[in-house]
Amino acid sequence: MNVFRILGDVSHLLAIIILLMKIVKSQSCAGISGKSQILFALVFTTRYLDLFTTFISVYNTVMKVVFLICAYVTVYMIYIKFRKTFDSENDSFRLEFLLVPVIGLSFLENYSFTPLEILWTFSIYLESVAILPQLFMISKTGEAETITTHYLFFLGLYRALYIANWVWRYYMESFYDQIAVVSGVVQTIFYCDFFYLYVTK
Repeated sequence: MNVFRILGDVSHLLAIIILLMKIVKSQSCAGISGKSQILFALVFTTRYLDLFTTFISVYNTVMKVVFLICAYVTVYMIYIKFRKTFDSENDSFRLEFLLVPVIGLSFLENYSFTPLEILWTFSIYLESVAILPQLFMISKTGEAETITTHYLFFLGLYRALYIANWVWRYYMESFYDQIAVVSGVVQTIFYCDFFYLYVTK
């Protein structure tokens, strides 16, 4: 495993921990898109079904379980524990605009027409657009709490590090995953405008 992947995983985990700490400490989920968090929970659920079929390493298994638990705890915090603080009026992005094309694309463009492979492909495509409800919410309200911007920064950093990971693997292992790379680049592009605002402010 190369350093870019490890740093990417750490950055991803840090983003989730920052978000959870923000909710717990403030007893509020104001400014957080519940719809984005539902999409991320769906991403992890469909991607990590191989937990029941394939063992890669202890590190791999632990990270998958932690991401799954954190994703569902976040959704629980937003929609159940602190639902009174949830800004549903501004979290108004229509998920069908993302889910319908992603479902269709995962059936059309995949490596193998099997249930697990289609679900894995679906998770890759969905992750590339899962942050859009959060970015839409920020653009709609015109503001974001500092902690929310840190969360988004580390999510964007995770994607950038994974692009470096793919470059490394291409040159060092002759490995190239077209679906993951293209989706990752698309996702990183969505963060570019946010990165600019983050750095300048």
